[in-house]
Amino acid sequence: MKKVISTFAIVAMVAFGFSSNFYAQETEGEAANVEQMDAANDETAANDVAAEAATEGTTETADEAAEPAELDFVQTLKQKFIEGDPFWMALPLICLIIGLAMSIERVVYLNLSTINTKKFLDQIETALKNGGVDAAKDVCRNTRGPIASIFYQGLDRADEGIEMVEKSVVSYGGVQMGLLEKGLSWLSLFIALAPMLGFLGTVIGMIFAFDKIVSDGQVSPTTVAGGIKVSLLTTVFGLIAAIVLQIFYNYIVSKVDSLVNEMEDASISLVDMMLKYKSVKA
Repeated sequence: MKKVISTFAIVAMVAFGFSSNFYAQETEGEAANVEQMDAANDETAANDVAAEAATEGTTETADEAAEPAELDFVQTLKQKFIEGDPFWMALPLICLIIGLAMSIERVVYLNLSTINTKKFLDQIETALKNGGVDAAKDVCRNTRGPIASIFYQGLDRADEGIEMVEKSVVSYGGVQMGLLEKGLSWLSLFIALAPMLGFLGTVIGMIFAFDKIVSDGQVSPTTVAGGIKVSLLTTVFGLIAAIVLQIFYNYIVSKVDSLVNEMEDASISLVDMMLKYKSVKA
């Protein structure tokens, strides 16, 4: 009886162990399957995300490629210059270039002609007081500008009387004024000519636009708008050139007026100083 019970117990233990092992293996298999399924799902999700990102990237790239690149100021200016017909756009541009060259030359000349008038008068007065006319002439030789040139002409005729000094100063003052205003008439011509050439290009462009409408036999908004846009660009460039040159012209004119006033005041002071120190015959 004990052997039967022992045998039954051994069989039960073996059966229990086998079932436990089988259950464990089955559980591990199910877990492995679950992990494999989760990994597959994760991989599928990752592939979907990558595909969506690639699709979005492709779409963004296509959108970026479809969008036109932004142009800087110089590139935009070149594009508008070409759109407005290079021949008619070149005419206001030539006026602008020549006018700017003349304006810069005048500005440099006038700035070099400007001196400290008060300091110069003090030097002339000191020279007349201590060294006479010859010392004052040396000061004029070593000083640039129209005022020094006028003073030199007046001092050079000191021995001919005060009337001759005044006439010399007035006459040579007119010469210096002409040198200061040199080229202003041409500059004013380019100021007036630049917008006129722009208007001329606009009128001719409108004529071409209407000719195209007549040849097509119908009024197309695209044709009319495009022709008007191109023709008006010449006017815009002409007006811009005239505005820039007008600013320089007004500055030059104001500078010339300032120098002329200084020349007149200094000339009166020269005559007074020469009479004061008896450097000239009354």
